[in-house]
Amino acid sequence: MDQKQLHLALNSGRLSKQQISSLVEELEHYPELVGQLIQEVLQQDVSDSFNASWTLDHLMRKRLEYLLPFMDKFTSSLAQLKDESNIRPMAHICQMLCEAYYKQKDEAFTRNVSPEQLESIMTVCFDWFIGPHKVAAKVFAMSSLYYLGLQFSWVHPELKMILEETIGQGTAGYKNRAKKTLDKLVQLGH
Repeated sequence: MDQKQLHLALNSGRLSKQQISSLVEELEHYPELVGQLIQEVLQQDVSDSFNASWTLDHLMRKRLEYLLPFMDKFTSSLAQLKDESNIRPMAHICQMLCEAYYKQKDEAFTRNVSPEQLESIMTVCFDWFIGPHKVAAKVFAMSSLYYLGLQFSWVHPELKMILEETIGQGTAGYKNRAKKTLDKLVQLGH
């Protein structure tokens, strides 16, 4: 597969879950195309398409390490996203990155993800968390912020304050994750 074939695959109508799974299986053999996939996410964000973001999310579930050579491109693109259908999968990737870095302490990530890249993720996650976004993006951002707060000391007090203010207004899923996050913050002494 090359860039042109990837572009055609992503822009030939809405892809089914099976088609995305097949595309991900093929992309597992072409890690160099992740940069092109990120570019496709940005292009599709303005066209109400989300094939690329769904494909990237599903590829990262299998091969998160493929993102490492493209971290600058990924982190700098996050704030540009406007469409909820693209923000949700990117927020999920941010959560997976934070888990690999902070929870699993995966050396590939702790050695290759820079503080500046983590700060970019932190900034956009706060925007997604406090902005008028759907619950899934907020929940993924909340989890990412919890992990990022293990390194950036000011994050946990801010996160706790926002959670305490918003927990009563959220959906059942939001309330559930907010309560778990607040419980974790209390265990850390916040």
